[in-house]
Amino acid sequence: MSSVEKRTTSLPPTDEEGFLTRGDVWSEEVAELLAKILMPKDLTEDHWKVINYMRKYYLEFESVPPVRKLARDTGISLRELKALFPEGLTRGPCRIAGIPRHIIRPSFLYP
Repeated sequence: MSSVEKRTTSLPPTDEEGFLTRGDVWSEEVAELLAKILMPKDLTEDHWKVINYMRKYYLEFESVPPVRKLARDTGISLRELKALFPEGLTRGPCRIAGIPRHIIRPSFLYP
């Protein structure tokens, strides 16, 4: 196995809560690996909408988006978000999007 293949098939280091310890190692392949650990089903197009939106928002503002803004901008209702990520937005898309744990506000919950 080449080193390139090895990088895309092994999970980079995470902390005790499953968040990446280095944001610069995030990729869609890493997101898929994290999702396999965190979620019972494969990622759908709606999952990717949320993950990509959160990743883009984090890279631009170094913060997570407000939940209502996330719902409005992705076109995914709060009810649908809860169905997509039943463990919550912190445990689901934040980890999969490679957002560091220290960025996430304690109030980042479903309203």
